Amino acid sequence: MIEKRDFYINGQWVAPASSNDFEVIDPSTESPCAVISLGGEADTNAAVAAAKAALPVWMATPVEDRIALVEKLIAIYETRTEDLAQAMSAEMGAPIDMARTQQAGAGSYHLQNFIRAAKNFAFEHPLGDHAPNDRIIHEAVGVAALITPWNWPMNQITLKVGAAAIAGCTMVLKPSEQSPLNAMIFAEMMDEAGFPAGVFNLVNGDGAGVGTQLSSHPDIDMVSFTGSTRAGTAISKAAADTLKKVHLELGGKGANVIFEDADEKAVKRGVLHMMNNTGQSCNAPSRMLVQKGIYDQAVEEAAAVAAKVEVGPASKEGRHIGPVVNELQWNKIQDLIQKGIDEGARLVAGGTGRPDGLNKGFYVKPTVFADVNNQMTIAREEIFGPVLSIIPFETEEEAIEIANDTPYGLTNYVQTQDANRANRMARKLRAGMIEMNGKSRSAGSPFGGMKQSGNGREGGSWGIEDFLEIKAVGGWAAE
Repeated sequence: MIEKRDFYINGQWVAPASSNDFEVIDPSTESPCAVISLGGEADTNAAVAAAKAALPVWMATPVEDRIALVEKLIAIYETRTEDLAQAMSAEMGAPIDMARTQQAGAGSYHLQNFIRAAKNFAFEHPLGDHAPNDRIIHEAVGVAALITPWNWPMNQITLKVGAAAIAGCTMVLKPSEQSPLNAMIFAEMMDEAGFPAGVFNLVNGDGAGVGTQLSSHPDIDMVSFTGSTRAGTAISKAAADTLKKVHLELGGKGANVIFEDADEKAVKRGVLHMMNNTGQSCNAPSRMLVQKGIYDQAVEEAAAVAAKVEVGPASKEGRHIGPVVNELQWNKIQDLIQKGIDEGARLVAGGTGRPDGLNKGFYVKPTVFADVNNQMTIAREEIFGPVLSIIPFETEEEAIEIANDTPYGLTNYVQTQDANRANRMARKLRAGMIEMNGKSRSAGSPFGGMKQSGNGREGGSWGIEDFLEIKAVGGWAAE
């Protein structure tokens, strides 16, 4: 079993101030795959102090030099892709092929996009032609606490670390204690790349411990958090006393609106997107809204597609979905599937219990409900598992009303061959991101939501901006 008890603080791997072992569970087997330490207040304070001490020099480092270090990090990242994939597969259950491509691949993708954005970003510029002696300076927010989730761990770590590093922030990373191994490999890469001591620090811990300590710490200037809306609310409250900048990427309940003129692959595409990563994505299209003229056909097709989705161990190669991350999540999903049945939704695929032949491991049947109305629990709550709810609608106006009737506002999807209708829908749907007809957003596009899906944006130039303060200078002298 892997033993990784140390933290990365001030450029060195150090033992925790107090012993507090935590077993990392492989969700495919329900057995421990590693032991880490959960940090305490002394560890948090040491990491924050290191970041604070490193801040003045790192802020003053020319942005070209900061970019060069991130470029070096990308080169190192490519040599560690398999290590990252194996870690994420074992600790959070991503099937190994998916871990190699999507999970590990996301990290280098985001870092490369930050490099492109940074090289075109005006960190200092005149206010405008009307004000030749006014200068706008974008400078680092300061010491940033980065709190990342277990479901897309390297995706979220690189979105935060890459942007913070280029912006000139120093940082303390607290990865999820459910999936910490990939983050520790990433810390090794940061060290190898030669980031100065104290610029990047890592302390493992849980939300109630290190997470709260970082969120309320007087020397932390910003918290960037990805996770549940419940935890985001708690972080906002903890940060309020010191008026920190708080960036939140939270939950979602995405609507996938399929009109009668949608292309023939729309339903299959929607089901497979929902099942990807075992449904453990905040931007999953978990509510499929189908126009009544094709509703019965869509339900039949969705059930057939879900029935063909294979479920198996994360270590197995091939195209299948793995387990959900832990027993707590498994029980929550089972309860919500049962609630869907109890509230009168029509179960057309999957259901409660483990798939046939899988008696151990946190496996969930790919599940589809039809005849769902938007007031049912399964249509309101983020399930975070491979569970799809299909809701009928008649008119475009009704589809917009149903789609927007949610506390969340992360990603919505539209399927129609009517270009004018697609654009109308994009303007009227209340979400931070809209994807139409299977076209995903392009490299460097901002990721983030509205309402209870959070605030702020990650990725590309918008991601860098979130780690910057704006300083307005009057009387700037020509140089």
